[in-house]
Amino acid sequence: MSDVHKRITGIFDQVIKRNQGEHEFHQAVKEVIETLEPVLRKHPEYADHKIIERICEPERQIIFRVPWVDDKGEVQINRGFRVEFNSALGPYKGGLRFHPSVTLGTIKFLGFEQIFKNALTGLPIGGGKGGSDFDPKGKSDAEVMRFVQSFILELYRHIGEHTDVPAGDIGVGAREIGYMFGQYKRITNRYESGVLTGKSPAWGGALVRKEATGYGAVFFLEEMLKTRGIGLEGKTCVVSGSGNVAIYAIEKLQQYGAKVVACSDSNGVIYDPAGIDLEIVKQLKEVERKRISDYVKLRGGATFIENGNIWDIPCELALPCATQNELDGGDAQTLVKNGLLAVSEGANMPSTPEAIKVFQDAGIAYGLGKAANAGGVATSALEMQQNASRDSWSFEYSEERLKVIMQNIHQNCYDTAEEYGSKGNYVLGANIVGFRRVAEAMLAFGVV
Repeated sequence: MSDVHKRITGIFDQVIKRNQGEHEFHQAVKEVIETLEPVLRKHPEYADHKIIERICEPERQIIFRVPWVDDKGEVQINRGFRVEFNSALGPYKGGLRFHPSVTLGTIKFLGFEQIFKNALTGLPIGGGKGGSDFDPKGKSDAEVMRFVQSFILELYRHIGEHTDVPAGDIGVGAREIGYMFGQYKRITNRYESGVLTGKSPAWGGALVRKEATGYGAVFFLEEMLKTRGIGLEGKTCVVSGSGNVAIYAIEKLQQYGAKVVACSDSNGVIYDPAGIDLEIVKQLKEVERKRISDYVKLRGGATFIENGNIWDIPCELALPCATQNELDGGDAQTLVKNGLLAVSEGANMPSTPEAIKVFQDAGIAYGLGKAANAGGVATSALEMQQNASRDSWSFEYSEERLKVIMQNIHQNCYDTAEEYGSKGNYVLGANIVGFRRVAEAMLAFGVV
């Protein structure tokens, strides 16, 4: 075992010791640092200045109580989080997730991923993440508003357009961001529109922001396929999830002539062999806030598979756009057996390490989340630019900026993987590109 390998193993052991029980965070750290051995050999100064050790420790972790009153007049208590992980490249940037599964470990894994994802965009933003174990499902607008106002009553003191700029994530859309901004404005007496992104275009939000993560995952997929001489047109696809990311990944795939035959939510899977009718999905999920199972009432020939596994459905292109660790090794083997060509991750860390190994061993084009789904945060940074200049860009211009960013991310990952002797390995390429950009900034700042 080389000295560099021993050092990386020691760093990971220390991460586990310091962050006990946070298995998703351990998984995220391991996936990154196990690819960095050739970088430390080439740049020993990173080891000398303990760059990896410092990146693995958040700059700040904030946990707070969120009391609020429901429609029955009963007091409810939730827990709020914000992990400001690394600001070497710019103000902390990353979404807020409202879901009952949220813990400090969840937020730390997401924040750690965000450091490298944001670095890959080439834009001046650091990495952070936040959220709460509050569940917006089944809550009235008034209950969501009261919770959000209480949440911001604490969070406001930690954020700002030059400090930390939250956005949306699972359970947090334009409605929640609107309530947050209204309360922030009321508390601070400042119309600081750049403090939050994912806003409605009616009051400072960027066009294409809602579509950006899904569109970006397809742009990245397109670039991966180009390296193999393959196009999107006519390909059979499955897209897990039915939230913003999944909906707009489906939309862009259909615009490119691909056929999406399945999507899902936490209750089950919709299989439509004729191709998903996206307008029905949008009506159910964006307007009526209903379950995806209602799709079969409006679309003949479609099947709802309760608690089904979307990865059992044969496809050529798979886009996991739901949540972390949704696709395991057995699922990956099924997909490969059924003729899979490529995976582009719209969610954060949706494939387990076992699944990734199956894809890589089978020669599948595998686009990991921190690269493939960076379109969302890239467009958030573009929204920050528009807010700072009091400007507003057209949908077409914003989408073109997004596409160029995703093409550049792909090219940088592809070229770096080849430079380090692992052509086509986007995991290695993305991790090294993101790490080196952050590391160089940290070296310039000294020990801080």
